[in-house]
Amino acid sequence: MRWDPIQYGRYAGERSRPFFELVARVDCAAPETVVDLGCGSGELTTSLADRWPEAFVRGIDSSAEMIERAPAGGAVQFSVGSAEGFSAQGVDVLVSNAALQWVPTHRQLIVQWAGELNPGGWLAFQVPSNFDAPSHVLMRELAESPPWRDRLHGVLRGAVSTAPPLEYLELLSDVGLDVDAWQTEYVHILQGEDPVLDWVSGTGLRPALAALSEPDGERFSTEYAALLRDAYPQRAYGTAFPFRRTFVVAHRPD
Repeated sequence: MRWDPIQYGRYAGERSRPFFELVARVDCAAPETVVDLGCGSGELTTSLADRWPEAFVRGIDSSAEMIERAPAGGAVQFSVGSAEGFSAQGVDVLVSNAALQWVPTHRQLIVQWAGELNPGGWLAFQVPSNFDAPSHVLMRELAESPPWRDRLHGVLRGAVSTAPPLEYLELLSDVGLDVDAWQTEYVHILQGEDPVLDWVSGTGLRPALAALSEPDGERFSTEYAALLRDAYPQRAYGTAFPFRRTFVVAHRPD
């Protein structure tokens, strides 16, 4: 599946707010090694280098298209890599913002990373928790309808792609970390025609579009947009798009 950094970046303000609210809870004064896993095109990763200018900061993403757009020549080292292949050995702060929902094995991985972090290290991640929202339910229902089932069966994620805060808290507490876990529901006010379709076209809809030809992708998007307009009606102020996210900040004692 190819990513489109430009499409993803259309809602950069809304997508960046959870990152800063997550990182603000990391109480680490002077880390030596900081990693942003699933860094996308890297603009947010550079803020980690600004916060910890003495640290070695790395940005890693599985999408070559995203890494190609990452800032070059700065204080951050960017590279292509997967979460499944990542080791947290030698890391003081590991951040992952809206990436682990794409990794089915992320529950096992966060436990692995917890054991690999340096003593005193921090693990901070944020994942969407809105897979039961109309935006995702309608997408899955349309994909499983007769006109599309043959091409899209099993392509989209099910309703449970991420865990509730309590499950993450228990996983990481069981391996000795001090854990702060919570949920926030943002209500984004989106502007323009079919703004919810525009939002999900940069993220959750991409597997379906990747599985279809361009004409079929356009037809699927048109049918899906009509469903979204009913579920998220436009008002005078714009279109309200509730979006729930789960945050976890865990500290490994010295």
